[in-house]
Amino acid sequence: MLSLSATAAAQSVPSVYEGTANTVAVIVLLLEFGMLRAAMLRSQVGLYAMQSAAVSVLAFVVAAGRGIPELYALAAISFALKVVIVPLVMLRQLRRSGTEIAGSGAVGVASEVVIALIVAAFGFFAVGALHINSPVLPSTALSLSMAVVLVSFVLMILRRDVVSQAIGFFSLENGVSMASLVVAAGLPLILEVAFLFDLLVAVVVFGVLIRIHHGRSNTLSTIPLDRLRG
Repeated sequence: MLSLSATAAAQSVPSVYEGTANTVAVIVLLLEFGMLRAAMLRSQVGLYAMQSAAVSVLAFVVAAGRGIPELYALAAISFALKVVIVPLVMLRQLRRSGTEIAGSGAVGVASEVVIALIVAAFGFFAVGALHINSPVLPSTALSLSMAVVLVSFVLMILRRDVVSQAIGFFSLENGVSMASLVVAAGLPLILEVAFLFDLLVAVVVFGVLIRIHHGRSNTLSTIPLDRLRG
């Protein structure tokens, strides 16, 4: 009887691998909330770089823990693109525009956080109710990735400046990347790299959009766009 209870207790305790994966996933979500609260655009870019580094670390953990060597290459490419190249491009755009403070939100910061908490909780428990199991990562990581995606949408919708909306879109891709590690970590490397290529295209598009918008309105705020007439 004691041996059965000890076995059940051992099965209920997460392994070091699961604990590490879940911890990294929680850090990714917390950094998303940090972007939502950040008042300085440079802080948002820095938090995005930290979040991207955490996603790269998660890919490395999966590669080491589950013996998927392709993920080592994916983690390296992801680190180079999302931790180095994308932040440098965004910081260069900020230097050109001379803007440091993020645009005001559609609602107050406290209301933004409350809304983000509600949608994050909805995403977490909704995905958890689906009982999706993965041999690569614990299902908790998938629930957290959905929470990251939904909070990214909140950032894009409620913030009224182009840079914050761009960062929200880029961080949404981090949530999708984390979800793909749960449900499709064994995909061929070429498909995983193709997803990163989509991010690179988005960076180019947002870079051009930021430059044109600032050149015409001398601001990064999207509020002047409300005055446009067809």
